[in-house]
Amino acid sequence: MARHDIDFSELLDVARLKEECEAVFTGRDCPLLETRATLLPILKRASAEGRQKARDLLNKDGSGLNCARRISWVQDQLICILHQTIAAHLYAEGEAIAVAAVGGYGRGTLAPGSDIDLLFLLPEKNTDNMRKAVEFLLYVLWDMGFKVGHATRTVEECIRLSKTDMTIRTAILECRSICGSQMLVSELETRFDQEVVADTGPEFIAAKLAERDQRHQKAGDTRYLVEPNVKEGKGGLRDLHTLFWIAKYYYRVRETTELVKLGVLSREEARSFEKADDFLWAVRCQMHFLTGKAEERLSFDIQREIAESLGYNARPGLSAVERFMKHYFLVAKNVGDLTRILCAALEEKQAKEAPGLTRRVISRFTKRLHKIPGTVKFVEDRGRITLADPEVFKRDPVSIIRFFHVADITGLELHPDALKRMTRSLSLIDNGVRENAEANRLFLSMLSSRRDPALMLRRMNEAGVLGRFIPEFGKVVAMMQFNMYHHYTVDEHLIRSVDALAEIDQGKAGDIHPLANKIMPGVEEREVLYVAVLLHDVAKGREEDHSLAGAKIARKLCPRLGLNPKQTELVVWLIEEHLIMSMTAQTRDLHDRKTITDFAEKVQSMDRLKLLLILTICDIRAVGPGVWNGWKGQLLRTLYYETELLLSGGFSEVSRQERAQVAEEALAKALSDWTPKERRTYQKLHYQPYLLSVSLEDQVRHAQFIRDADRAGQALATMVRTDSFHAITEITILAPDHPRLLSIIAGACAAAGANIADAQIFTTSDGRALDTILINREFQVDEDEMRRAGTIGRMIEDVLSGKKRLPEVIATRAKSRKRNKTFTVPPSVIIANSLSNKFTVIEVEGLDRTGLLADITAVLADLSLDIHSARITTFGEKVIDTFYVIDLFGHKVTNENRQGNISARLKAVMADQEDELRTGMPSGIIAPSPAATVSPSPSRRAKAGA
Repeated sequence: MARHDIDFSELLDVARLKEECEAVFTGRDCPLLETRATLLPILKRASAEGRQKARDLLNKDGSGLNCARRISWVQDQLICILHQTIAAHLYAEGEAIAVAAVGGYGRGTLAPGSDIDLLFLLPEKNTDNMRKAVEFLLYVLWDMGFKVGHATRTVEECIRLSKTDMTIRTAILECRSICGSQMLVSELETRFDQEVVADTGPEFIAAKLAERDQRHQKAGDTRYLVEPNVKEGKGGLRDLHTLFWIAKYYYRVRETTELVKLGVLSREEARSFEKADDFLWAVRCQMHFLTGKAEERLSFDIQREIAESLGYNARPGLSAVERFMKHYFLVAKNVGDLTRILCAALEEKQAKEAPGLTRRVISRFTKRLHKIPGTVKFVEDRGRITLADPEVFKRDPVSIIRFFHVADITGLELHPDALKRMTRSLSLIDNGVRENAEANRLFLSMLSSRRDPALMLRRMNEAGVLGRFIPEFGKVVAMMQFNMYHHYTVDEHLIRSVDALAEIDQGKAGDIHPLANKIMPGVEEREVLYVAVLLHDVAKGREEDHSLAGAKIARKLCPRLGLNPKQTELVVWLIEEHLIMSMTAQTRDLHDRKTITDFAEKVQSMDRLKLLLILTICDIRAVGPGVWNGWKGQLLRTLYYETELLLSGGFSEVSRQERAQVAEEALAKALSDWTPKERRTYQKLHYQPYLLSVSLEDQVRHAQFIRDADRAGQALATMVRTDSFHAITEITILAPDHPRLLSIIAGACAAAGANIADAQIFTTSDGRALDTILINREFQVDEDEMRRAGTIGRMIEDVLSGKKRLPEVIATRAKSRKRNKTFTVPPSVIIANSLSNKFTVIEVEGLDRTGLLADITAVLADLSLDIHSARITTFGEKVIDTFYVIDLFGHKVTNENRQGNISARLKAVMADQEDELRTGMPSGIIAPSPAATVSPSPSRRAKAGA
C-alpha cells in the first residue's frame, strides 16, 4: 500500500491543532521563550496521540510500513503547522525557506524512536530572520524530545557538498518537501539529477556496496546472529535501503515496482522486497514502542513480547518466539537474495554501457569469458564462474550442484548473474535431482573437500540450494533456539561446525585442540565424520529428541549420499550420541572410575572415540564466540585418555589400597629435600581419595603451600594459579573444616563476580579442608588475571575469617545484576546411585543467578550431606551442577523418602523459594556460622576416611 492510499485523518485532527497553535498568539505579544513553552504541551499532546493511534493500528493490521508512514505523516503535520505558525507570527521571512525531509524520513517512513533528519533550504539571498525561523523550529522540536539531524544550506551548497561527500549525496537522493518553498526543493532535485547523479552510477554503487560490507563486518558478517540488529545488521533494513538507493540512483526510479517494468526484478521478487520491508518495519516499530527508545538490537528480553505483539503462536517443537525469529531470519535471507539479483542486473546493464564509460569502468564491467577445463557448461568471467548460456540449469538441473563443485575445484568466485538464475531455478531441484547419484557424489566431494567446504556450504545455503537438495536441512534454515547459549541459527551452527572440522583436517589451530589435530591424520572415515558433523543437529525443532530424530534422518540420507551400510551406522551412532562426550566431560567426576567405565561401554571402540572427540570439539566451537576454552579441551582430553586406557586394556586392575600406597611413595620421593620428620608428618595428612585423584605435581605444590602456612602460623590461607591455555584460574583454600565451608566459599566467589567451573574437596587427617576451586578466566593477560584471582582469594579469606559478612557482600553483588526474567528453566533434580560406585550423584538443573551455588551447597550441608566433588556447568542462562555426595556415615543416599526431601529442598532453592534459609534473609544470601573458622567437621573427616 503506497503512502497516498492510507487514510491519515484518524491519526490527528489537523484543523484543531492549527487552531490551538494560533490561539497562543491571539491577543498577546509573548517573548520567544514563553511562546515556545506555551506551544510545547500542545504539540507534545498531538504527537503522543498520533503515535499512539499509529501503534494501535499496527497492532490491528500488522503492517510495519503503514505504521512508519503514519508516524512520518504525523511528524510532517507537526512541522508544517509549526513552520506556518512561525512564518505567520514570528518571522515572516521564514515562508521563503524550504523544509525538506532527507534520509529515511525522506522516504516518508519513520520509526517511533528515529532521528528526524531535516534539510532547511535557504534562497541564495537569505537573511538572519530566515535562520532565526529555522532556529526557533529546531528548539521546539528539541524541547519535544526529538533527536533532530539537520543542515541549513542553499541549493548551491548542497550540490557542491554532495559531489564530494557520499553521505550527503545519499541523504539528498531521498529529499522530500514537507513545507515552505516548493520551488527550492524542485531546483535542488533538478540540479542534483543533472549535476551529481548523471554518469556517476558506478561510483555511487561501489561506494554504497563498500559501505554495506564494512557495516556487515562490524556487525559480525552474518545475518544469523540470534540477537540481530534490525537496522544495521546483515539482511536488515539498511540493506534494503541500500538496494533502493542504488536502484533509485542508477535506474532513476522512485518506487520498487518500477524495477519490474525495467526487467530488473520479477513480480515475485518485487513482492518479496515489499514483504521484507513491511516485516522489518513492523519489528523495528514494535521494538521502539516497547522499549520507549531507538532500540535496534532485537535482544532476548524483548523477542518474546514482540512475537506476541505480532501474533505468533507456538507449534510442536517450536515456541512462538522461535517461530517469529525463524521468520525474521528467512526475511533476512530474502534480502540477501534480492541483493544478488539487483547486483547481477546492474552488472549486466553496466557491461552493455561499457563503450561510453571510462577505461577503469570498462576494465571492471566488460565481459571477458574464458573456458574452464573439464566443463562446457560453465565459463570464467574475470575470476568468477558463470553459465555458458542461460539455459544450462533448465536443460540439466544437476548442474546446479555441479556449479558449486566446479567453483570449489577452481577456487573461482560466484558470478551474481549465475546466482540470480540459480535463485530463479530452485524449483528444478526435485526428487529426481536429490536421488541422482552424480549429484550426491558431487555434494559429498564438496562436503569433505580439503579446501574450504564451509564456504561452499554457506554459498549453497545462501542461494537456497542446500535446503532444497537436503530438505531436512531446509527445515532448520533460519531456525533459532531461544536461549543465551547458542549464538547462531541452527543452519549457521552446522556450517560453522564443518568449518571447525576443516580447520582440524588441515592441521590448523593445534594450539587450541592439540589432541584432535594429532588424531585427525589417522582418521580413515573422513567422509563419515564430515556427514555426521553437518547433520548432528539437523533434527532440531521437533518434538522428538533431536539426537534420536537426527539418527533416523541420517539412516535414510547416508545411503543416498553414497555411504555404505557400515559407514551409515557409524554416522547414525555419532549423531545419536553426539552430546554424550561433552556432557560426561563437563558434568561428571572424571576421577571416578564408574564415570569412565560407563562412558567406555557406550563408545566400545577407539575408532568411535576418536570420531566422537572431534565431533564434540567442532560442535562446541561452533556454538559461539568464547564458548570453547582450554578448560573444556582439558576435560575432553582427560576423558579421552582415561577411556583410551580402558578400551586398550591398560586400565589398572590393581586395588585402590595398592595404588594409594604407590602414590604415597611417589609423593615421598618428590619431597626428598624435606627433613624425614616433615615428610612423615605430611604423608599422614592425606587419605586415599586425594592420593588417587590429584596429580603428583599438584600434590607437591599443595605440600609446599601447607608447610608455608604452618610455618607462618596461618589457620587460613589461599593460593592462586592461573592457566591461560586452559582459560581457568585455580584457587586453593586451606582452612579449618566445616560442613558449610563449600557454601561459604561459593558465596564469596559469587560476591567477587567469579564463576566456578569445578571444585575438588579434600579433608586432611588433622581436620583441615584443602579445597581447590576452579573459576573461569576473565582476562587475557596473566598479570591482570592474577590480580583478579588475588582479589577473589582475599574475599574468601575475609568472609571465612569474619572480616566481611557474606549476606552483605552477596546482596551488593545481586543488586548490581538484573534478575533474568527473559528465560525460564524449570528446576530439575536427578538423584542417581548408579553413576558412581561410592557416591550418590545429585544433578541439579535450573536458571542461573547470583549466589545459586552458595544456596545449593548450603542446602546440601543442612541435609547432612558431604560433597566429595562438584562440577559446575553453565549453558547460557541454564546451569547444570553435579555433586558427588555421601551421608554422615560415608554411605550413599538410598532411602526414597530422604531422596524426595533432598529433591524438594533443592527445587525450592532453585526456584528462589527456600524459606529464607532460617536467617530471615532473602534467598541467595548465606550467613556463615561463627564456627566456620573454628571447629573441624566430623562429617568431612568421616567422608575422607571412608
